[in-house]
Amino acid sequence: MPVVMCFGDSNTHGTPPIVDVALYGRFGPGVRWPSRVGQALGCEVIEEGLPGRTAMFDDPIMGAHMNGQAGLKIALESHGPLDVLVLMLGTNDVKTRFTSTPQAVLGGIASLLDIAQHRVMQDRHGGFRILLICPTPVVEVGPIKDEFWGGAARSQALPPLYQALAQARGIEYLDAGEVIAVSPLDGVHFDEAEHAKLADAVTAKLRGML
Repeated sequence: MPVVMCFGDSNTHGTPPIVDVALYGRFGPGVRWPSRVGQALGCEVIEEGLPGRTAMFDDPIMGAHMNGQAGLKIALESHGPLDVLVLMLGTNDVKTRFTSTPQAVLGGIASLLDIAQHRVMQDRHGGFRILLICPTPVVEVGPIKDEFWGGAARSQALPPLYQALAQARGIEYLDAGEVIAVSPLDGVHFDEAEHAKLADAVTAKLRGML
């Protein structure tokens, strides 16, 4: 059975649109886009989604473990062998407190690809392919808008950068913003219908990769 690992943040974890920052929530199996992909393809999907995860930053509020650099190494050494790695990060990197630029966010993604495409990791898994997903641009609304002040413009600049990087690295690419939109409730997360749409798009990509 093919094995796919989805590595990302709260939108891979399945966090619903936030209306109360004090409440934790998670969509169940069959709703989250990674689990829907597994059902559609009949493959094993490892869901490695951590709310708050960044591509490259230690978070001074949420913790240093939010940095996806170490997290990806741990995940790749914890699971396997993999056939495909699906990588969707960058949303949290546009938070105001990181003072990032689109180019800096891209650098974090490039570093993650350096880890995943390194000979040691590829040999460990017998070789695996990579699907890079550019996250949907954020909208500055709702209860977490202050965290993402200025993030809308930064996230809107990411798709062409991600696409060019994917082409340069010889990996597959998907622009989530062409498929789905964030919830108007919080401007960051996806509702159930958008999870289903993203799952369909990822499934279509993976059919040609497995």
